[in-house]
Amino acid sequence: MIKSIVRAIRGDPPPAPAPKRINLALQGGGAFGAFSWGVLDHLLDDGRLEIEGITGASAGAVNAVMLADGLARGGREEARKRLADFWRAASLGGGLPDLQRKAIDRLFSFMPLEDSPMGIWFKAVSQYLSPYDFNPLNINPLKELIERFVDFDAIRKSPTPQLFVSATNVQPGRLRIFPHEKIDANVILASACLPLLFRAVEIDGVPYWDGGYLGNPSIFPLFRTTQTEDVLLIQINPVVRHATPTSSRDIMSRLNEITFNSPLMGELRAIEFVTRLIDQGRLTRGLGPGKYRRINMHRIALDSSAKQLNADGRLNTDYDFFEMLRTNGKRAARRFLDAHFDDIGVRGTVDLQAEVSAEWA
Repeated sequence: MIKSIVRAIRGDPPPAPAPKRINLALQGGGAFGAFSWGVLDHLLDDGRLEIEGITGASAGAVNAVMLADGLARGGREEARKRLADFWRAASLGGGLPDLQRKAIDRLFSFMPLEDSPMGIWFKAVSQYLSPYDFNPLNINPLKELIERFVDFDAIRKSPTPQLFVSATNVQPGRLRIFPHEKIDANVILASACLPLLFRAVEIDGVPYWDGGYLGNPSIFPLFRTTQTEDVLLIQINPVVRHATPTSSRDIMSRLNEITFNSPLMGELRAIEFVTRLIDQGRLTRGLGPGKYRRINMHRIALDSSAKQLNADGRLNTDYDFFEMLRTNGKRAARRFLDAHFDDIGVRGTVDLQAEVSAEWA
């Protein structure tokens, strides 16, 4: 009270309000992950949100680890720099050696398309060879690139943000969540391991494939490890398409979008169900045994920015293309904050009931 009076007498401006806490959930989706880069860049520059937890899969895990590394080592500006440096290096003009360039191109391809140069190569080779045949030495140059940018010791030692990366345990077909204290370059490689292009990544003798198959991304790890009940999903695989795909390429692209969104839709159904039971008084809200979190879901989606984009974009590693996606991401983040900043910490801005409702004949 006294400090407020002194500030008023001096004519000092009121202190800036404390940032609102939020958790981030980052989808994978090939080169379209540059949209997420733009969203993150604007959120960091805006400064009104404090990132308490991050969860990511596949290319989303790459963005997540770059963000966490920057925050752990130098705060918001360092995180912005880390993301920008990585996407510049990952671009066609980034000066990577040929082996690293091929690894990045395959990561960002998401899935090979039939009539793309990569798709033609993949179709010809996969009929006769698996990654265990055409890559007998198990060379994955992506690991060197990740280690070049990320200080995993700094991430593991930092208490915030909490970081979670999902991968698919190949043998039982189950989801594995790696918490930040166990994350290293191999975990990121496992989360981004497309099985028809790379050999399974073994961690402690267990083989893993791309985390997007079972958690793209996995949201539930954030519930017991962070205080905030707000989750901002950065979604780059469109849920809705208003045209029916007719070409083989577009059909495959749409099947990929549906497949890689399926685990997320399952989690959203569970969140909506628990929220409804809490509101009905049938579950107790809070932390601890027998209590449940009432999650406020928010979303920034590529959908509205992707009207002129198609599946070919997932193969595009030209920096101008990345920059275009980054610009769209920054604009989408700005629109979200303008419309919904006051809702954070108060209510969700995604209509989960409409989102997960099934159509009955």
